[in-house]
Amino acid sequence: MDKNVALIADYAHALRYSDLPADVVHHCKQIVVDTFGVALGAFDAEPCVIARDMALRTSVASGACVLGTDHRTLPELAAFANGVMTRYLDGNDAYPGGGGHPSDVIAAILAAADVKGASGQDVITAIVLAYEVFYAIWATTNLRHKGMDNVFYGTIGGAVGAAKVLGLDRKRMAEAVSLSIVPNVSLDATRYGNLSMWKGCAAGNGARNGVFAALLAEAGLTGPEKPIEGEHGLEKLSGAFKLAPFAGAGRPYRICESTLKYFLSEGHSLSPITVALQLSKQVNVDDIEKVTVYTYWFAWDVIGKEPEKWRPTTREAADHSMPYIIAATLIDRAFSDEVFADERLRDPRIQQLMDKIEVKEDKEITRQFPDKLKCRIEIATKGGGRKIAETDYPRGHYKNPMNDDEVNTKFRGLAQRALSKDGVERALDALWQLDSAKDLGAIFKAVKVTH
Repeated sequence: MDKNVALIADYAHALRYSDLPADVVHHCKQIVVDTFGVALGAFDAEPCVIARDMALRTSVASGACVLGTDHRTLPELAAFANGVMTRYLDGNDAYPGGGGHPSDVIAAILAAADVKGASGQDVITAIVLAYEVFYAIWATTNLRHKGMDNVFYGTIGGAVGAAKVLGLDRKRMAEAVSLSIVPNVSLDATRYGNLSMWKGCAAGNGARNGVFAALLAEAGLTGPEKPIEGEHGLEKLSGAFKLAPFAGAGRPYRICESTLKYFLSEGHSLSPITVALQLSKQVNVDDIEKVTVYTYWFAWDVIGKEPEKWRPTTREAADHSMPYIIAATLIDRAFSDEVFADERLRDPRIQQLMDKIEVKEDKEITRQFPDKLKCRIEIATKGGGRKIAETDYPRGHYKNPMNDDEVNTKFRGLAQRALSKDGVERALDALWQLDSAKDLGAIFKAVKVTH
């Protein structure tokens, strides 16, 4: 067996709910509340409707529930539909160093847990485990620089988490890992150029592939023997591959290092939004001569480099556009994902202000990344004035964390797009009781959309 796969399988098979410290369990519940909130907020978005309609084409009495409905379908289709809802608004959590969105694994785990009738504690254990695997693969490979999309990490983490709630033994756990790696190399073309709907759907596809790998392994299907260290394995793409020790025995759980998003926008825009909001109170937009955003290389590369960033034509492109986001924030003196609506994309005031915005890498800021998500913005006014503001950590970063009240407020604001006021509170109550739930039935019932 591939030695790295063996390390993952051994850790996954051994981890128990009783191993998890109380703060880890609590942070996991925060993430689950947050993830369901962004999913409900996206319920009526076109790609989510398409994905859900695909899942509703098949009815399986013993299958997995499609979030917002009482319909049961094949678990891989439920994972896709739920994963698209989770990811589409770009509001779910992220790893600060550019590793992607670890909560992408949750859709795979929920689908497997629903089929299995797993308890809330089983689900929490699987989520914490999946975050460990996601983080380990990302930290070891960081394949973005090789042109691979970060949903690859979620596919593997989701497969391991799904395999955990399915109760697979060590051997079949290893098969699930192999079957999640080899067939599912995804390209980072998803996140460059004039972005398409697929940008918000790729993670749902990763969740689908992850739970499917676990189900195949459960059924007895075998995968390539050495998916990582073999002659044509992952190590050939990534270079030297050595997994760091997993959490436990005094080592921190990586789930506690994820950033919850205070704003529904691309992760590297969170600090710039924070700074732009500060400056918006000090400067009249009509007086602005030039805006210069200083950021780290990764943010510049992903959301501040391409010409398309200055004239986004889709929601997906706009929430990956530093100049668009900064311009809209300065004009509105507030931030909401409503700025990504079609009519705002054509707003001449935003377009005119974007033309005054320059995004630059600051090498000192790059040097501090990813320990800090630093951003500095300088605004020159027509009268010769100059305003500067900066931040090191946006709200929600694990060094500047959101509290439960903030998580609940975010959930309410998003969930009310799909649920009644009373329904929002019932859903919140059910989600916060995940650790005492005998299965997921009460949660899926509480988040059913009736409109």
